[in-house]
Formats: sequence, structure tokens, C-alpha cells
Amino acid sequence: MKLILLAAAAFIAAPAVAQDAPAQPATAVDPTPAGTTGGYGPTGPALSGPVQPGATVVFRQAPTPDQAYPAPPPLAKYPLCKRGQTDNCIQRGGR
Repeated sequence: MKLILLAAAAFIAAPAVAQDAPAQPATAVDPTPAGTTGGYGPTGPALSGPVQPGATVVFRQAPTPDQAYPAPPPLAKYPLCKRGQTDNCIQRGGR
């Protein structure tokens, strides 16, 4: 607790540093090429700007959580749980 208070006091007591360069505007360039993001990230930008007049807009219902994030396949064998373990094991006395 004392360490947190000392760190906070040092942060407040430090002088402010002025910025020498003006802030750079953010660019819309994706730094990672498509297909290398991994995980459940989108494959492309959500919108590329406002919808143009006359464009066809298609609304699709989002998939259910079971479809979007399927459960992992079951293991061939589950060992007995150790003290404090709750994942990938079976309770003692379970059938």
C-alpha cells in the first residue's frame, strides 16, 4: 500500500513535459495484411464509408453463440481431478 502511495506521489510531483511536435492524424491503413490477424478478428474493414444512394444493403442475423464459438471436441480420456483443478478432469467418485 505504501509503495502505491509513493508511486502516485512521484507521478503527481513530476513536471509536465511539453510536446515539441504537433499530433499526427491517424491513417486508415491496416498495418497487418488480410489473413494474418488470427483469432476471431474481422477479415476486412466493417465499413468503407457512408452507404451510397441506390446501393443494396443486406442485413443478416448474427450467428448464435454455439455457432460463432463452437465447443472444443471432447477428450478421449479424462483423468481424475487434483486439488484445485476443475478443467479437463472428472471428479472422484463420478461415474
